[in-house]
Amino acid sequence: MINLGSLFGKANPPLVGVDISTSGVRLVELADAGKGELRLERCASEPLPRGAVVDGNIENIEAVTEAVRRVVKKSGTKARNVALGMPPAAVITKKIVLPAGMSEDQLEVQVESEASQYIPFALDEVSLDFDVIGVAPNAPDDIEVMLAAARREKVEDRAAIAEAAGLVPTVMDIESYAARAALDRIVAQMPQAGKDQIVALFQIGAGATHISVMLDGETIYEREQPFGGNQLTQDIVRAYGLSFEEADTRKKNGDLPENYQADLLGPFLENAALEVTRAIQFFYTSTPYTRIDQLYLAGGCAQVPGLLDMIASRTRIASAVISPFKGMQLGPEVREQQLKAEAPAYLVACGLAMRRFG
Repeated sequence: MINLGSLFGKANPPLVGVDISTSGVRLVELADAGKGELRLERCASEPLPRGAVVDGNIENIEAVTEAVRRVVKKSGTKARNVALGMPPAAVITKKIVLPAGMSEDQLEVQVESEASQYIPFALDEVSLDFDVIGVAPNAPDDIEVMLAAARREKVEDRAAIAEAAGLVPTVMDIESYAARAALDRIVAQMPQAGKDQIVALFQIGAGATHISVMLDGETIYEREQPFGGNQLTQDIVRAYGLSFEEADTRKKNGDLPENYQADLLGPFLENAALEVTRAIQFFYTSTPYTRIDQLYLAGGCAQVPGLLDMIASRTRIASAVISPFKGMQLGPEVREQQLKAEAPAYLVACGLAMRRFG
């Protein structure tokens, strides 16, 4: 079996989650605080130069490796095992039904045989993993198996970066799965543990927005659309003649001319709210569902001033900016003030770090 790196497995502690996104690298280390609670031991982030990661593809391995080295050093972690994420577009997942009662070896052979039907590459070019979900609905003699496959070179790029930064790649997850694992923790803290509540997660990153809609722990809808915070940065570049890096820094610091809010930020917020309402309408028209009970914003763009209020007012849905660390104890190394500002961007890294606990 060509393994995707324990995609569905449980990692032995200690382990850090490292999220490599378009805009930067983020690291999270969690610990067991007892009684089913988690403690945030460390988190840190490092920006990436523009073009180092494009559409989930690593274009500049040296720059990303250097950023991972810096984030490990900055965090102060001693852990060397790492869980990494693959962008959803780079992984093919498929639920298949197989006869129950097979040995592990027989199951592997059968999964590889089935995989060849769904994967548009030669099997020796892919990393493959599978997980037995359980008994197939309405077929007690069959089992449901989740199959996941990615181009081997994409998996190896990320593994090579981790190794070059002195880490041991232990788990390779899918970023959207990691985000949902972190979201599940938050939903569990809702009244009645979120039972029967339809929860939508909008991860607004630098270049794209990933939408997941969940009901009782199941994903009922998923989609990605090309809208992100880089659009606002580009507007700033054009308006004020700044470099992309300087525009991005000033956007985050709020260090921009007086006309910025009216001329650039306002139209960007309108556009973002339009993208979200369109995505919700698309969800309603392409599924049997006609409501969303709770909307969460995540990603580096979630904290843009005015975005939450604009989206809440346009969608008329209860909306909040998510903090994946809600309800966690905080270790002595964590700076609470900084965490409040940056928490929504750590959703994927937090979900990856949770792989330590299965």
